[in-house]
Amino acid sequence: MNTRRDFIKNLGLVTAGVTLAPSLDLFAAKKSWFEVSLAEWSLHRTINKGELKNIDFPQFAAEKFGIYGVEYVNQFFKDKANDMTYLKDLKNRAKSSGVTNVLVMIDGEGNLGDEDNARRAKAVENHYKWIDAANFLGCTSVRVNAAGKGTKEEVGKRVVESLSTLADYGKKAKINVIVENHGGISSHGDWLSGVLKTVGKKNCGALPDFGNFYDYDRYQGVIDLMPYAKGVSAKSHVFDANGNERNIDYDKMMKIVKDAKYKGFVGIEYEGSELSEIDGIIATKKLLERYK
Repeated sequence: MNTRRDFIKNLGLVTAGVTLAPSLDLFAAKKSWFEVSLAEWSLHRTINKGELKNIDFPQFAAEKFGIYGVEYVNQFFKDKANDMTYLKDLKNRAKSSGVTNVLVMIDGEGNLGDEDNARRAKAVENHYKWIDAANFLGCTSVRVNAAGKGTKEEVGKRVVESLSTLADYGKKAKINVIVENHGGISSHGDWLSGVLKTVGKKNCGALPDFGNFYDYDRYQGVIDLMPYAKGVSAKSHVFDANGNERNIDYDKMMKIVKDAKYKGFVGIEYEGSELSEIDGIIATKKLLERYK
Protein backbone atom coordinates (compact mmCIF):
# COMPACT_ATOMS: atom_id res chain seq x y z
CA MET A 1 0.00 0.00 0.00
CA ASN A 2 1.48 3.36 -1.01
CA THR A 3 2.08 5.86 1.73
CA ARG A 4 1.80 9.61 1.41
CA ARG A 5 5.63 9.71 1.39
CA ASP A 6 5.75 7.26 -1.56
CA PHE A 7 3.18 9.30 -3.43
CA ILE A 8 5.17 12.51 -2.99
CA LYS A 9 8.40 10.73 -3.97
CA ASN A 10 6.85 9.31 -7.12
CA LEU A 11 5.30 12.64 -7.98
CA GLY A 12 8.75 14.21 -7.70
CA LEU A 13 10.19 11.68 -10.14
CA VAL A 14 7.39 12.32 -12.63
CA THR A 15 7.87 16.07 -12.31
CA ALA A 16 11.62 15.68 -12.79
CA GLY A 17 10.95 13.59 -15.88
CA VAL A 18 8.69 16.28 -17.33
CA THR A 19 11.17 19.08 -16.70
CA LEU A 20 14.36 17.23 -17.61
CA ALA A 21 13.31 15.39 -20.76
CA PRO A 22 12.98 18.46 -22.96
CA SER A 23 16.46 19.59 -21.94
CA LEU A 24 17.91 16.52 -23.63
CA ASP A 25 17.07 18.16 -26.99
CA LEU A 26 19.71 20.76 -26.24
CA PHE A 27 22.35 18.08 -26.73
CA ALA A 28 20.99 16.78 -30.04
CA ALA A 29 23.37 17.43 -32.92
CA LYS A 30 22.06 19.72 -35.62
CA LYS A 31 21.98 17.93 -38.97
CA SER A 32 23.96 19.70 -41.66
CA TRP A 33 22.24 20.69 -44.91
CA PHE A 34 24.99 19.00 -46.91
CA GLU A 35 27.49 16.18 -46.62
CA VAL A 36 31.10 16.25 -47.76
CA SER A 37 32.29 13.75 -50.35
CA LEU A 38 35.68 13.31 -51.99
CA ALA A 39 36.22 13.31 -55.72
CA GLU A 40 38.88 10.74 -56.60
CA TRP A 41 40.46 13.19 -59.04
CA SER A 42 41.78 15.07 -55.99
CA LEU A 43 44.25 12.20 -55.66
CA HIS A 44 45.04 11.66 -59.34
CA ARG A 45 48.78 12.30 -58.95
CA THR A 46 48.97 9.94 -55.99
CA ILE A 47 47.09 7.27 -57.94
CA ASN A 48 49.08 7.77 -61.14
CA LYS A 49 52.31 7.33 -59.19
CA GLY A 50 51.04 4.00 -57.92
CA GLU A 51 50.87 5.13 -54.30
CA LEU A 52 47.11 4.49 -54.05
CA LYS A 53 44.85 2.07 -55.88
CA ASN A 54 41.24 2.67 -56.78
CA ILE A 55 40.21 -0.40 -54.77
CA ASP A 56 41.61 1.24 -51.62
CA PHE A 57 40.10 4.68 -52.24
CA PRO A 58 36.99 4.35 -50.00
CA GLN A 59 38.99 3.18 -46.98
CA PHE A 60 41.63 5.87 -47.60
CA ALA A 61 38.96 8.59 -47.75
CA ALA A 62 37.46 7.44 -44.47
CA GLU A 63 40.63 6.82 -42.49
CA LYS A 64 42.81 9.65 -43.82
CA PHE A 65 40.25 12.43 -44.04
CA GLY A 66 37.15 11.33 -42.14
CA ILE A 67 35.15 11.63 -45.38
CA TYR A 68 32.40 9.06 -45.89
CA GLY A 69 31.19 9.76 -49.41
CA VAL A 70 33.29 9.03 -52.51
CA GLU A 71 33.12 9.99 -56.17
CA TYR A 72 34.98 7.59 -58.44
CA VAL A 73 36.76 8.45 -61.70
CA ASN A 74 36.30 5.72 -64.30
CA GLN A 75 39.78 6.04 -65.79
CA PHE A 76 41.26 4.69 -62.56
CA PHE A 77 39.46 1.36 -63.09
CA LYS A 78 38.65 1.67 -66.79
CA ASP A 79 38.92 -2.06 -67.50
CA LYS A 80 36.74 -3.06 -64.55
CA ALA A 81 33.29 -1.80 -65.58
CA ASN A 82 32.13 -5.35 -66.33
CA ASP A 83 34.32 -7.13 -63.77
CA MET A 84 31.78 -8.18 -61.18
CA THR A 85 34.41 -9.72 -58.89
CA TYR A 86 36.25 -6.41 -58.75
CA LEU A 87 33.08 -4.34 -58.34
CA LYS A 88 31.83 -6.59 -55.55
CA ASP A 89 35.15 -6.21 -53.73
CA LEU A 90 35.05 -2.43 -54.17
CA LYS A 91 31.48 -2.27 -52.91
CA ASN A 92 32.27 -4.42 -49.88
CA ARG A 93 35.34 -2.34 -49.02
CA ALA A 94 33.29 0.85 -49.12
CA LYS A 95 30.60 -0.72 -46.94
CA SER A 96 33.09 -2.02 -44.39
CA SER A 97 34.54 1.51 -44.07
CA GLY A 98 31.11 3.08 -43.65
CA VAL A 99 31.49 4.88 -46.96
CA THR A 100 28.69 5.85 -49.36
CA ASN A 101 29.44 5.42 -53.05
CA VAL A 102 28.06 8.65 -54.53
CA LEU A 103 28.84 8.69 -58.24
CA VAL A 104 31.13 7.61 -61.05
CA MET A 105 32.70 10.29 -63.25
CA ILE A 106 32.87 9.07 -66.85
CA ASP A 107 35.59 10.26 -69.22
CA GLY A 108 37.16 8.86 -72.36
CA GLU A 109 34.09 7.10 -73.73
CA GLY A 110 33.40 9.38 -76.70
CA ASN A 111 31.65 12.71 -77.23
CA LEU A 112 27.93 12.87 -76.57
CA GLY A 113 27.77 15.78 -79.01
CA ASP A 114 29.86 14.18 -81.75
CA GLU A 115 28.93 15.36 -85.24
CA ASP A 116 29.26 11.83 -86.62
CA ASN A 117 26.09 9.85 -85.94
CA ALA A 118 27.85 6.50 -85.66
CA ARG A 119 30.50 7.78 -83.27
CA ARG A 120 27.87 9.52 -81.18
CA ALA A 121 25.77 6.36 -80.96
CA LYS A 122 28.88 4.42 -79.93
CA ALA A 123 29.68 7.03 -77.27
CA VAL A 124 26.19 6.64 -75.80
CA GLU A 125 26.53 2.86 -75.83
CA ASN A 126 29.94 3.10 -74.14
CA HIS A 127 28.33 4.87 -71.17
CA TYR A 128 25.85 2.06 -70.48
CA LYS A 129 28.37 -0.19 -68.76
CA TRP A 130 29.29 2.59 -66.34
CA ILE A 131 25.65 3.24 -65.51
CA ASP A 132 25.35 -0.47 -64.74
CA ALA A 133 28.52 -0.39 -62.64
CA ALA A 134 27.33 2.69 -60.73
CA ASN A 135 24.04 0.97 -60.04
CA PHE A 136 25.81 -2.13 -58.70
CA LEU A 137 28.07 -0.03 -56.48
CA GLY A 138 25.05 1.73 -54.97
CA CYS A 139 25.78 5.14 -56.48
CA THR A 140 22.99 7.59 -57.25
CA SER A 141 24.59 9.19 -60.33
CA VAL A 142 27.07 9.09 -63.15
CA ARG A 143 28.79 12.28 -64.31
CA VAL A 144 29.05 12.73 -68.07
CA ASN A 145 30.43 15.44 -70.37
CA ALA A 146 28.68 17.47 -73.06
CA ALA A 147 31.32 17.84 -75.76
CA GLY A 148 31.24 18.12 -79.51
CA LYS A 149 32.21 20.30 -82.47
CA GLY A 150 29.96 22.76 -84.26
CA THR A 151 27.79 25.71 -83.36
CA LYS A 152 26.28 25.82 -79.90
CA GLU A 153 22.90 25.02 -81.44
CA GLU A 154 24.25 22.01 -83.32
CA VAL A 155 26.11 20.61 -80.33
CA GLY A 156 23.14 21.33 -78.11
CA LYS A 157 20.75 19.34 -80.29
CA ARG A 158 23.06 16.33 -80.38
CA VAL A 159 23.74 16.43 -76.64
CA VAL A 160 20.03 16.65 -75.88
CA GLU A 161 19.46 13.47 -77.89
CA SER A 162 22.33 11.62 -76.21
CA LEU A 163 21.36 12.71 -72.70
CA SER A 164 17.74 11.74 -73.28
CA THR A 165 18.81 8.24 -74.32
CA LEU A 166 21.17 7.88 -71.37
CA ALA A 167 18.59 9.19 -68.93
CA ASP A 168 16.07 6.64 -70.16
CA TYR A 169 18.65 3.89 -69.70
CA GLY A 170 19.64 5.26 -66.29
CA LYS A 171 16.04 5.43 -65.13
CA LYS A 172 15.80 1.64 -65.24
CA ALA A 173 18.77 1.43 -62.87
CA LYS A 174 17.61 4.41 -60.76
CA ILE A 175 20.73 6.33 -61.77
CA ASN A 176 20.90 10.06 -62.42
CA VAL A 177 22.82 11.21 -65.48
CA ILE A 178 24.43 14.51 -64.51
CA VAL A 179 26.50 16.88 -66.63
CA GLU A 180 29.47 18.88 -65.39
CA ASN A 181 30.54 22.23 -66.77
CA HIS A 182 33.78 20.78 -68.07
CA GLY A 183 35.23 22.98 -70.77
CA GLY A 184 34.13 24.21 -74.17
CA ILE A 185 30.51 25.18 -74.61
CA SER A 186 29.55 23.16 -71.51
CA SER A 187 31.28 25.80 -69.39
CA HIS A 188 28.63 28.32 -70.37
CA GLY A 189 26.00 27.99 -67.67
CA ASP A 190 23.21 29.40 -69.79
CA TRP A 191 23.87 26.91 -72.59
CA LEU A 192 24.08 23.87 -70.31
CA SER A 193 21.02 24.83 -68.29
CA GLY A 194 19.14 25.27 -71.57
CA VAL A 195 20.17 21.79 -72.68
CA LEU A 196 18.99 20.26 -69.41
CA LYS A 197 15.71 22.13 -69.60
CA THR A 198 15.16 20.78 -73.11
CA VAL A 199 15.92 17.22 -72.01
CA GLY A 200 13.36 17.68 -69.26
CA LYS A 201 13.88 14.37 -67.47
CA LYS A 202 13.92 14.11 -63.69
CA ASN A 203 17.02 11.93 -63.62
CA CYS A 204 19.03 14.19 -65.93
CA GLY A 205 20.69 17.07 -64.15
CA ALA A 206 23.84 19.02 -63.45
CA LEU A 207 27.04 18.77 -61.43
CA PRO A 208 28.00 22.44 -61.02
CA ASP A 209 31.76 22.79 -60.57
CA PHE A 210 32.91 26.00 -58.88
CA GLY A 211 36.03 26.27 -60.99
CA ASN A 212 35.28 25.19 -64.55
CA PHE A 213 33.63 28.25 -66.10
CA TYR A 214 36.68 29.92 -67.68
CA ASP A 215 35.28 32.76 -69.86
CA TYR A 216 31.84 32.64 -68.20
CA ASP A 217 31.14 34.19 -64.79
CA ARG A 218 31.52 31.37 -62.30
CA TYR A 219 28.90 32.65 -59.87
CA GLN A 220 26.31 33.17 -62.60
CA GLY A 221 27.18 29.72 -63.92
CA VAL A 222 26.40 28.08 -60.59
CA ILE A 223 23.17 30.08 -60.34
CA ASP A 224 22.25 28.84 -63.83
CA LEU A 225 22.88 25.19 -62.97
CA MET A 226 21.63 24.87 -59.38
CA PRO A 227 17.98 24.30 -60.39
CA TYR A 228 19.20 21.09 -62.04
CA ALA A 229 21.91 20.14 -59.53
CA LYS A 230 22.07 16.59 -58.25
CA GLY A 231 25.58 17.10 -56.94
CA VAL A 232 28.02 19.96 -56.38
CA SER A 233 31.76 19.99 -57.04
CA ALA A 234 33.76 22.23 -54.68
CA LYS A 235 36.85 22.97 -56.77
CA SER A 236 39.92 24.37 -55.03
CA HIS A 237 43.44 25.31 -56.10
CA VAL A 238 45.15 27.79 -53.76
CA PHE A 239 44.52 29.02 -50.22
CA ASP A 240 45.42 32.17 -48.33
CA ALA A 241 46.74 32.34 -44.75
CA ASN A 242 43.17 32.30 -43.40
CA GLY A 243 42.22 29.13 -45.23
CA ASN A 244 40.15 30.86 -47.91
CA GLU A 245 40.32 29.79 -51.56
CA ARG A 246 42.12 32.68 -53.23
CA ASN A 247 40.26 32.64 -56.53
CA ILE A 248 36.80 31.44 -55.52
CA ASP A 249 34.61 33.26 -53.01
CA TYR A 250 33.28 30.28 -51.06
CA ASP A 251 31.02 32.50 -48.95
CA LYS A 252 29.27 33.56 -52.14
CA MET A 253 29.31 30.12 -53.73
CA MET A 254 27.95 28.24 -50.74
CA LYS A 255 25.23 30.86 -50.27
CA ILE A 256 24.15 30.28 -53.89
CA VAL A 257 24.06 26.54 -53.27
CA LYS A 258 22.14 26.86 -50.00
CA ASP A 259 19.69 29.42 -51.37
CA ALA A 260 18.83 26.91 -54.11
CA LYS A 261 17.55 24.62 -51.32
CA TYR A 262 20.17 22.04 -52.25
CA LYS A 263 20.60 19.10 -49.91
CA GLY A 264 23.10 16.38 -50.68
CA PHE A 265 26.81 15.84 -51.20
CA VAL A 266 29.30 18.60 -51.91
CA GLY A 267 32.37 16.95 -53.37
CA ILE A 268 35.92 18.11 -52.72
CA GLU A 269 37.94 18.38 -55.91
CA TYR A 270 41.36 19.77 -55.10
CA GLU A 271 43.51 20.46 -58.17
CA GLY A 272 46.20 22.72 -56.76
CA SER A 273 49.96 22.35 -56.65
CA GLU A 274 51.05 24.67 -53.83
CA LEU A 275 49.83 22.12 -51.29
CA SER A 276 50.18 18.37 -51.56
CA GLU A 277 47.04 16.52 -52.59
CA ILE A 278 46.51 15.35 -49.02
CA ASP A 279 46.99 18.81 -47.51
CA GLY A 280 44.83 20.38 -50.21
CA ILE A 281 41.98 17.99 -49.47
CA ILE A 282 42.27 18.73 -45.76
CA ALA A 283 42.27 22.48 -46.42
CA THR A 284 39.18 22.23 -48.64
CA LYS A 285 37.36 20.10 -46.06
CA LYS A 286 38.09 22.66 -43.34
CA LEU A 287 36.80 25.42 -45.60
CA LEU A 288 33.58 23.58 -46.39
CA GLU A 289 32.94 22.78 -42.75
CA ARG A 290 32.49 26.48 -42.07
CA TYR A 291 29.18 26.34 -43.91
CA LYS A 292 27.58 23.32 -42.27
